[in-house]
Amino acid sequence: MRLDRFLSESTEMTRSLSKRALLRGEVEVNGEREKKAARHLAADDRVTWNGERLALVGLRYVMLHKPEGVECTARRGLYPRAVELIELPKVERLQTVGRLDVETTGLLLLSDDGQWSHRVTSPRRGSAKVYRATLARPLEGGEAERAVAAFAEGILLEGDNAPTRPAELEMLDSLEARLTVHEGRYHQVRRMFAAIGNHVEALHRESVGPLVLDADLAPGEWRELTADEIAAF
Repeated sequence: MRLDRFLSESTEMTRSLSKRALLRGEVEVNGEREKKAARHLAADDRVTWNGERLALVGLRYVMLHKPEGVECTARRGLYPRAVELIELPKVERLQTVGRLDVETTGLLLLSDDGQWSHRVTSPRRGSAKVYRATLARPLEGGEAERAVAAFAEGILLEGDNAPTRPAELEMLDSLEARLTVHEGRYHQVRRMFAAIGNHVEALHRESVGPLVLDADLAPGEWRELTADEIAAF
């Protein structure tokens, strides 16, 4: 790896700022001042900047309890971004693994490991996603039974060409439902309830595949995944 690239990936400097730091004599390799941006580093080379030992930022895997009013986009928009809640070096490299809309709360995964993210979201894997929904109108009795059956069979959503995959609907009470889906269509949960004539007032994601939202995380808090959690996908 070129030295200027190493500097840009191990600090907050850009490539151009890294080259300026080199010209100012701020960088040493193995104890010797180095000014050549194109120098290729060996695996065991020791790089310091203003006396501080540098190391590359590795791959990161994060669980966030997403609060309401936060969006899952890379570009800055009307709302705070999920990545802005996380305090890690080079945080802009993190990408959301799937998305939650601005109003939906709960488990959100972020990573800079593209292959891992693909495994989590791949339609072929069909990782179960569990949501808790608060409904605008009571759903009970025969109507609730018909909704359970309809979700289990699959629902053709407006604008789609194929029905949803079978989903498991559990009514916790007349206004609270737990829904397990096995795909990630646009606003899927909200659209499924709209298709049966109801409306989701609040939506919270409890789990993705084997990962359940850590009960110790308050809205807006995050933690890095454990090795076992990463390997679960």
